[in-house]
Amino acid sequence: MTTDLTFHTASRRHLLVECADLAATMTLHQSLETADLPGVVELIPAARTVLIDFDPRRTGAGILERAIRGLDRTESAWAAAREVSIPVTYDGEDLAEVAELLSVSPTEVIARHQAATWEVAFAGFAPGFGYLAGDDELFDVPRRSSPRTRVPVGSVALAGEFTGVYPRSSPGGWQLIGRTEVRLWDLDQQPPALFVPGTIVKFTDAERDSISVGHEAASASADEQAGASAPATEASASSAHTLEVLRPGLQLLVQDLGRPGFASMGVSSAGAADRTALTTANRLVGNAEDAAGLESFGGGARLRFTGEGVAAVAGADGTITVTAGDGRVYTPRLGEAFAVADGDELELGTTTRGIHRYLALRGGIDVTTALDSASADTLAGLGPAALGKGTTLDLHTPVAAPHLVDPVPAAARDLPQPGQTVTLTVTLGPREDWFTSAGIDTLLSQEWTVTHESDRVGLRLSGEVPLERARTGELPSEGAVTGALQVPPNGQPVLFGPDHPLTGGYPIIASVDDTDLAAQLAPGVTLRFTTSARAHEAPRTHENES
Repeated sequence: MTTDLTFHTASRRHLLVECADLAATMTLHQSLETADLPGVVELIPAARTVLIDFDPRRTGAGILERAIRGLDRTESAWAAAREVSIPVTYDGEDLAEVAELLSVSPTEVIARHQAATWEVAFAGFAPGFGYLAGDDELFDVPRRSSPRTRVPVGSVALAGEFTGVYPRSSPGGWQLIGRTEVRLWDLDQQPPALFVPGTIVKFTDAERDSISVGHEAASASADEQAGASAPATEASASSAHTLEVLRPGLQLLVQDLGRPGFASMGVSSAGAADRTALTTANRLVGNAEDAAGLESFGGGARLRFTGEGVAAVAGADGTITVTAGDGRVYTPRLGEAFAVADGDELELGTTTRGIHRYLALRGGIDVTTALDSASADTLAGLGPAALGKGTTLDLHTPVAAPHLVDPVPAAARDLPQPGQTVTLTVTLGPREDWFTSAGIDTLLSQEWTVTHESDRVGLRLSGEVPLERARTGELPSEGAVTGALQVPPNGQPVLFGPDHPLTGGYPIIASVDDTDLAAQLAPGVTLRFTTSARAHEAPRTHENES
């Protein structure tokens, strides 16, 4: 029986296990991988914690805590540990400053960086980005006080006790000491990530050594490294069923139910922001629930069909207009299947209640997948790019519906509109202890407004009184979930959406239980939060304040 673990509730289906240090965390992660506990869906290791995603139909937080406390956590080697060598050109902009911070010469920094044995402790930040822990205590380097807006792909960097290599060009605050041409992320390789937990890494001098890793060197662009694939701009000649984007509106994306199971490579699940709406639309046209459809943000999209088919729109309210080739116009209802003919144009008007709408087409959209999913992850750059004017998508040929199609419109959902107050139930944790009792009371008593600085990564909320902390500073990076309320130093929470970072260093005070409803919150909507214990005291879900 072990007593050196601390357990925190992270959501109704996530448990955060905190360890004493990085070494203990890595050992626990190995033990959990080996144990394969019933009901565990995915593990997200980080600097001092392991976040456990579990299926509440098969297990519970209490059951998991008892099982984990009873695990044999003796240190052992990873079953399939790899060793890779990374040649580095040590000419980083921050090399001299790092040497000064560590009170050694730049030459010694390079020598000891190469002499150390580094192990991938966990992944995060971006697909293929590994946090490498070394065996030389010299390396404990603060992040830059002012992060760069762009760090070049292949940059080798230091931060805290870790070293890392940027798999794509991105903003970053790590100290740059060199660069490599080794490709860290390649969807054509198996696995796509060169750095996965347990991988042993040695850094060498690029001028002396050749590359000795499975992923070949490349000077790929950031999008190529991340695996982003632009949608086809011309339909294949053999396709009789296509969809042309005449106008994308504010944002038009291909989405399915995401790509769970790749957290070890730094990849979050992503997927449709409102999963209920997408699965409803797919059921209406007879598709499997996980078929790829279109996610429209805010409305304004106009599309033209080639070939006949069956379509349905679910999610946010707003006008739906079909204009036939002969000029006739009809208006299908939200939540019902309707036929489309060759040359028909479909327009999704501006949303009035909610913000995300989903278009499903019988047979589904035929696009290249990344890690078995057609989902567009806007933060990681995975999956099809946002659809623009002139984009043409192939559609799978409609077949007889494999599922029963609902004969009546789906039940209406009471979605919010600007000027309304929405009450969302939250589960406190995992870091509510980082806030004062006054801070918790503020979260649960004050109104919060969804600002225009909101997207699929997260909704920025604004409240009159910021959340008061009991502790200052940042946490060591730890896993985060969709629906999490992360609180930066300004005390104004961010409600994480489906494209949120896999790990983060700001404390999470609570998580929203109904993430589908959260996905429909438009800028200007006002929120109140309540815990399940207080839910019976809460007003009805929507209060019209007009």
